Amino acid sequence: MTDVLKVEDLQVAYPGPQGPVSVVREVSFALGREKLAVVGESGSGKTTVGRALLRLLPRHAQVSAQTMRLGDVDLLAASDAQMQQLRGSRLSMVMQDPKYSLNPVMSVGSQMSEAVLRATPMSRAACQDQVEQLLARVQIREPARVARQYPHQLSGGMGQRVMLAMMLSQHPQVLIADEPTSALDVSVRREVLNLLDELVEAQGLSLLFITHDLHLVRRFCDRVLVMFAGRVVEALRADELDHAQHPYTQQLLSAVPSLQRRRTTLPTLQRDPAWGHA
Repeated sequence: MTDVLKVEDLQVAYPGPQGPVSVVREVSFALGREKLAVVGESGSGKTTVGRALLRLLPRHAQVSAQTMRLGDVDLLAASDAQMQQLRGSRLSMVMQDPKYSLNPVMSVGSQMSEAVLRATPMSRAACQDQVEQLLARVQIREPARVARQYPHQLSGGMGQRVMLAMMLSQHPQVLIADEPTSALDVSVRREVLNLLDELVEAQGLSLLFITHDLHLVRRFCDRVLVMFAGRVVEALRADELDHAQHPYTQQLLSAVPSLQRRRTTLPTLQRDPAWGHA
């Protein structure tokens, strides 16, 4: 399998009163035409890794890596203008909550038109038709009506699908999905996952799937990176999660509620600070 995205020894730190504070340490992975999950508790560095790849961290963030490459492009050495061209066209990110990602004062159609026209100049009528086709593709009914609506008029599931349609309008090679189903009910979550699955299969899309849902990862993804305190503590196939070796991964799995195992209380994670510095 050819690597589309390659990261070696990614480090992210922020300046502090007593020196730099590391938030991502020595993260390395390769992403091919597959669904790669990044899991861990809130604050483990999952989203920071995704934003570092897109160069969307604050300017005072200190980012370094031996390798951070998308195909033939060195993401660390690329200029701001080059990154502006890469975002969307080759590397896209769907943020966690559409309420905070969609512009509240612009209609859905207007926002999507900006993405469509950025990829391919076309007439206003052709652009509108393309927007409606994209909305229909993410299983939104009455796409012409939805295109006229504003974000506050959409349900959480519809907003998330609009975000996906915007990101896919430029046919990226790599899609980073940051908790794309966390705010959705079960039925809508299944629709979004089916759509992502279809895109990986049909378009050869490479998916970096950031989540905390281990049960979902086991069924949906191909491989898993487990993060703790900014480090990858374990990497394994998704169908081998039950055979995880690292004590942190084992504790995360044991804390997942189960209908088959009746328990009066859920176990408490016992974290070893050394896991984040090993």
